[in-house]
Amino acid sequence: MITFIAWIILFVLCWPLAILALVLYPIFWILTIPFRILGIAVDGVLNLLKGIIMLPGRILQR
Repeated sequence: MITFIAWIILFVLCWPLAILALVLYPIFWILTIPFRILGIAVDGVLNLLKGIIMLPGRILQR
């Protein structure tokens, strides 16, 4: 909602820039998809390593 309100304010102040942002946002979103997938993969690997490292402590705790 805040993004939409910011876009409306930008549209009132400088409509060509607002239209350009509206056109370029989907292109930017598509270009960032590989980085999001990489981030999810790295997060998964780090969580796996954390689980492996913490496993002996969890077993000894019981």
